[in-house]
Amino acid sequence: MREKEAILVRALGPEGEGWGECVAAQEPRYSAEWNDGAWLVLRDHLAPAALAGHASGVRGHPMARTALDVALLDLRLRAEGRSLAEELGAIRDRVPSGVSLGLEGSLDDLLAEVEQAVGARYRRVKLKIEPGRDLDVVRTVRETFPDLPLSVDANAAYTPADLDHLTRLDAFGLAYIEQPLPEDDLLGHASLQERIQTPVCLDESITSPTRAMEAIRADACRIINVKVGRVGGLDPSRAIHDIAVAEGVPLWCGGMLETGIGRAVNLAVAAMPGFTLPGDTSASERYFPQDLTEPFVLDPDGTMPVPRGPGIGVDPDPERLAEATVDRTTIRSG
Repeated sequence: MREKEAILVRALGPEGEGWGECVAAQEPRYSAEWNDGAWLVLRDHLAPAALAGHASGVRGHPMARTALDVALLDLRLRAEGRSLAEELGAIRDRVPSGVSLGLEGSLDDLLAEVEQAVGARYRRVKLKIEPGRDLDVVRTVRETFPDLPLSVDANAAYTPADLDHLTRLDAFGLAYIEQPLPEDDLLGHASLQERIQTPVCLDESITSPTRAMEAIRADACRIINVKVGRVGGLDPSRAIHDIAVAEGVPLWCGGMLETGIGRAVNLAVAAMPGFTLPGDTSASERYFPQDLTEPFVLDPDGTMPVPRGPGIGVDPDPERLAEATVDRTTIRSG
């Protein structure tokens, strides 16, 4: 269980309201974006430009931009009585759910976490790895759970000097190894994919449809993780989906510890045809003692229902939202 500092965007219009979530973190470690910067660019640039009906001219800031764009789309879809899943062309009413486990203090602690995830029927378990905590960790989990759909995520912790070492992961029957090298090193990932049987999955490297096409054409990956905020919104996510489907590359939808607002968006995205692998759409209870929306619950078969109400299909609980709000600002037209 943890706390999360999140920025929510609420779009108000004559027809109602819409919600979006900025998935940036409190510090610029996963990406260059962070909450304080996202707050300023939303307040001073993106929101005023949207209200004025013209382009903001802002470069970058995909997570902040996504929050606003999703809120405005949610507002429109609610007025039309259409769901986000319908808007995206989703084909599934429920999606298979995976879980991502962090670097635990001991192997015993990690095994307990894996056992809990297996008991909950998650369809895939992902382990975080880093130099010095990789082969022995994966070997122990694989020996304990020989039939478990298992993957690993390095969060760009390795360098091209580690390629031979990483090929030793082939022994463990992994679904994929996610983002082993720095995000700008497509050639390094291509060299690794040439040597390793385990599919390489790119996460941080995939920042746009153009980057996705470059990665696929370079054979730098055989699987892509789409994070809506990281790629700049739903339109780029759809474009990456279409590219991957055309090129025969499977997709899954990653998570950023979202509240229920962002999680609802992820589920709609994960229900699109090309998203054939379990994503990081874990139950709310894994992260928060109380979510801002009604909690998302994993069903006994390891799937989660896709919201089908108008727009994103969920709303924040007013009392919970009021309790959690530490700051707010209102941007008005005119």
